[in-house]
Amino acid sequence: MAKAKFAGGIHPEYMKESTSSLDIVQMPPPQKVVIPMQQHIGAPCELVTEVKKIEKGAEVKVGQKIGDHEGFVSSPIHSSVSGTVTDIGLYNHPMGTKVTAVTIESDGRDEWDENIKPQGDLNDLSAEEIRKIAREAGIVGLGGATFPAHVKLSPPSDKPIDVVIINGAECEPYLTADHRVMLEKSEEIVYGLKAMIKALGAEKGIIGVEDNKPDALQSMEELVSEEENITVCPLNTKYPQGAEKMLIYAATGRKVPPGALPLEVGVVNHNVGTSVALSEAIREGKPLIERVLTVTGAAVNKPSNLKVRIGTLASDVIDFSGGLNESLHKLIMGGPMMGLAQPGADVPIIKGTSGILALTADDAYLIESSPCIRCSKCVSACPVQLLPTSIAQASEHGDYKRAEKLYALDCFECGCCSYVCPSKIPLVQWIRIGKAEIMNRKRK
Repeated sequence: MAKAKFAGGIHPEYMKESTSSLDIVQMPPPQKVVIPMQQHIGAPCELVTEVKKIEKGAEVKVGQKIGDHEGFVSSPIHSSVSGTVTDIGLYNHPMGTKVTAVTIESDGRDEWDENIKPQGDLNDLSAEEIRKIAREAGIVGLGGATFPAHVKLSPPSDKPIDVVIINGAECEPYLTADHRVMLEKSEEIVYGLKAMIKALGAEKGIIGVEDNKPDALQSMEELVSEEENITVCPLNTKYPQGAEKMLIYAATGRKVPPGALPLEVGVVNHNVGTSVALSEAIREGKPLIERVLTVTGAAVNKPSNLKVRIGTLASDVIDFSGGLNESLHKLIMGGPMMGLAQPGADVPIIKGTSGILALTADDAYLIESSPCIRCSKCVSACPVQLLPTSIAQASEHGDYKRAEKLYALDCFECGCCSYVCPSKIPLVQWIRIGKAEIMNRKRK
């Protein structure tokens, strides 16, 4: 079968060898978790005040809802341990800000909330019941975007969805968590996909996997071989193959227009981990209180793929992975292309944390930028076919109207332009600044 691909993109060194063959290890519940009330796109959660009020000194159980919001684009947050709330206040967030967070000291019993129970057989559930389960379980996109899953499963009536795509590309260098999920939780992925198809009334499902994961491709293909409406799509290995617009085009040939969402072309995308989370929510009643992530890089002593409770501090995850060696130069939450460098490890794991990357000076080198030489390499590499250097220059000079006219908001900050730039101009950083200012002005 021909491998699906898209225009643009780059071929970085993928650096996955150290963890791609390592099984997922369950990290024990930590002694303390710090759970931010902002872990998704949309309205931040507010502390639960009814029935079991969340306040300092309150006793909580695993899976108990501690935060919620009435807004449609939002997602509940649950306790990942049983224990006592010891603090509520501002805390460091992986996105570089401080947000309201609930600190819980574990009692060591790991006692689950009594409301956690199976939600019934998929065949007996209605589309609305599946959406409600996804919402109450606090499921969001686990590929990093953290868009509330129930919103994606609730398209407008005039936007029918006929295809659901499960994203197994995992194109970011170093990260292998999704790869391992496809090998170890393949049956759950398919179950979750079937639930999504039913919730959306879609005709078929596609599981997209890059061809640098032949074992995952084989595993998924064998599992769906007798499914009438589910297929596996081998994808050409190229970054950013996992970006939703690139994935949709590669798997279906449909192009999402600039500024539009996938539902405009009848498609909904979800990550493999999101599909597993929906399966667990239906079969076990389990809310999203943990996720799989990769801990890797030359500066970490024991690279690994771990299942970690939400709210666990990155420092505790690193210690469980053997700690860091003296070569550490940069600590990144996520992958090297779209992840964010951290000032330290005193930040919690959130629903969107796909990895912890500890780089040495050789891997995270810093080079002085020089003026643009008009080579157009950034234009050729841009998967959205933008003019990155022009947008960055407009942003740098405060010309945000021009940046918007150049479709700055269509940039999803994949980093391809910065990666190929021979002048080492921080294009993504300038574009990110421009996007933020454009959105601020729109809000005003």
